Amino acid sequence: MSLKSLLAEKRAVLVPGAPNALAARLIETLGFEAIYVTGAGVTNMGLGLPDLAFIDLTQLAGVTSAIREVTTLPLIVDADTGFGNAVNVGHSVRVLERAGADAIQMEDQVSPKRCGHFDGKSVVDAGEMIGKIHAAVDARQSEETLVMARTDARAVEGLEAALERAQRYIEAGADILFVEAPRGKEELAAIARLPAPQVVNMVVGGKTPIVDQAELAAMGFAMTLYANVALQSAILGMRHALTALKEQGRMDEGPLLAGFAERQDLVRTSHFTALGTHYAGP
Repeated sequence: MSLKSLLAEKRAVLVPGAPNALAARLIETLGFEAIYVTGAGVTNMGLGLPDLAFIDLTQLAGVTSAIREVTTLPLIVDADTGFGNAVNVGHSVRVLERAGADAIQMEDQVSPKRCGHFDGKSVVDAGEMIGKIHAAVDARQSEETLVMARTDARAVEGLEAALERAQRYIEAGADILFVEAPRGKEELAAIARLPAPQVVNMVVGGKTPIVDQAELAAMGFAMTLYANVALQSAILGMRHALTALKEQGRMDEGPLLAGFAERQDLVRTSHFTALGTHYAGP
């Protein structure tokens, strides 16, 4: 199903984040309907650094392209602040669209940005963000490529200011809205009433309360991001397995590891082996 169709259903579709292509493969095999290419996850997993604007456009495009190679699901790509001013945003949109993005998310933080659930954020003037949205809309090659506008103004200027910014971003041409880090269900409900498809970010341990998908759908949200569940569970799994290896001096098959066959199945080893046989010739 196309991303536009998923958004139109307003059923708070669960969208896990993928920090790399392997996570994207697993997300697809488990039956999810879209993937969020998470800037925080790419930074944490790929560089071992915090979500403080350490990745660049080339790195993000490379990860997006790798994920597009292994999945047909719609990809929402987190482009942080767009990697510069409005002119840079236009370039970023063209690059990420070619890499396979179905939607490109930009936020109105001051660069270098911070994770949306960190303290100490700052936002640019709304007019600057509106210019970036105009540039993104003008730069995309297909109208099927959607522009997602995120505002972090809730933490800086309060909810009403964030809602006002979101309304202006819709008028500027944004296809999807993302008001980051609301506090409480009343704020979530107010955000969901905005006249555009809404994404809500469920950050485990963050500033927004965790709300069931069904309740978010009843409010009117189109999508529910769980941007770093795969990443955080991978950290925990690696810690447990590596701790056991260090303590025991060996590691056998068991509950701490995916099986060898499961790993090969996930990366489609048999498919590529068959291709090699097919092209080997007589």
